[in-house]
Amino acid sequence: MYAALLTLLLLCAPHQLHAEVGDTDLNELSDKQNGVKINKCCEHNEIVVDGVCRLAERYNQSLWIPQFKTEDGNEAKVKYYNYVFGVPDCATTQQRAIFDLDKSEDKLNLLTDGRLQHVINHIPSSDVKEEPLLSSFNLHDSITIPEEKEPSSYIHNQAKYCMDKILLTVKDSQLKKGANITGKYALVCVPEVKINWRDTNFLMKKILNPLFHAIAMILYLLVAVIYFVLPTLRDLAGNIITTINMCLIVSQAADLVRIFTEFSNHVSFMVTDIILYISLLAAFFWLNSFGFYVWKTFKSRNVFLRVTDVRKYCYYSSVVWSSVLVMAGMAICAHFLLDTGTNPNRKTRIQFSSSIIIDDVEQETIGLLGIAIFFTPVAFTIIFNVFFYVTTLKIIKRINIYGRIHHKLKGCFNLFLQLFLIMTTAWLFLLLSWLNIDELLYAHIFVNLFQAILIFYVCILRQSHVTFLLRKSCCYAEPVPTGEWGDEMTHMNGGNY
Repeated sequence: MYAALLTLLLLCAPHQLHAEVGDTDLNELSDKQNGVKINKCCEHNEIVVDGVCRLAERYNQSLWIPQFKTEDGNEAKVKYYNYVFGVPDCATTQQRAIFDLDKSEDKLNLLTDGRLQHVINHIPSSDVKEEPLLSSFNLHDSITIPEEKEPSSYIHNQAKYCMDKILLTVKDSQLKKGANITGKYALVCVPEVKINWRDTNFLMKKILNPLFHAIAMILYLLVAVIYFVLPTLRDLAGNIITTINMCLIVSQAADLVRIFTEFSNHVSFMVTDIILYISLLAAFFWLNSFGFYVWKTFKSRNVFLRVTDVRKYCYYSSVVWSSVLVMAGMAICAHFLLDTGTNPNRKTRIQFSSSIIIDDVEQETIGLLGIAIFFTPVAFTIIFNVFFYVTTLKIIKRINIYGRIHHKLKGCFNLFLQLFLIMTTAWLFLLLSWLNIDELLYAHIFVNLFQAILIFYVCILRQSHVTFLLRKSCCYAEPVPTGEWGDEMTHMNGGNY
């Protein structure tokens, strides 16, 4: 009897135990699979070191362990969570790095549902400026603190951020040795900012600036088309004016792309910067060739030159574009190879803006060294243009014989002088706009439009022979009748030069 009962118990007990264990394993497995998803920037055994994912064991660092909090900032616990490795998919918007260090204004709180809360404390630590490690990041002496004292926050959804541990290796100039800073790192997609149509900064930069660029491109295009289509204007001077306006159109288009910074990445920024500076450099080189042509023609004993010679324009083109390509190649190589802002062992440039570290991935724009190489030749062309103006003016004053050719060349000289003054003034305002002063930037925006209007005026409206050709070529108006007639006067356009 007892043997039968014992046998029955032994047969039933494993099944009951197996069922309980099986149910428990399935629940645990389900909880693990459905755990909170955490976006981690690097792989499981890696951390962020100076902006690059590195193995943690190589730097004797521990791995990142997520610490969860509620939206109120209280500690919270999450039993199961799963990592999603990789940077966030920001589509066409920019990425921004946020650093949560010991004395930073920014705090990164990982919420229990997997979202990331970025809390900004507007009152920084009192000793943040005296910290020698932070001073090595070029912390500004004056920090602008918003008026509101309550901390502000923004919550980034999943897949729009990644988080990890950060190790910053810096060298303390005072202690003459290296030091490390550890903290939390997050790479987030820049959120959409609500548009304030009453904000002057928004109206100037996002509304008027692109509108003025579009108007300028239209005016430059009109000048280029008129000088290219009308046969009488297709001499060497006209071809140079057409080329200058085409270069200005390209520069305006490239600068227009840079206005909308939230819809770009580092590749498009780099390309647009290169196109912008090359087109500006080419425009000034062509202006310099225009001054050289006028100076050389006046200096020549025989002014009856074939100014429409295509070979001469090809010669000017070969010299100008080869010079532009050489200077552009030097600037690009200097940016990638010699710029001190780039460290070959890292992918980022880090500098402090308030207590937030700005992470410019691969230097989104051309560095100061590249800009200097681009714009130094422009300064030299300005000096050469001043020389051409002074010497040509002396030659004009000494001319005793004044004929039709001299009259036309003097018109080219006046046009060169006007273009030189307009483009040089606009270039100087472009340099001033980089001083991070809003008033200078606003002035550059208006000067950019005035440059296009003035170039259209001096090249089209102020040139009597150009307006005469337009009246003769278009159907809406007839040319002004004159007392002269014959094929010769027709080809000479009635003497309007």
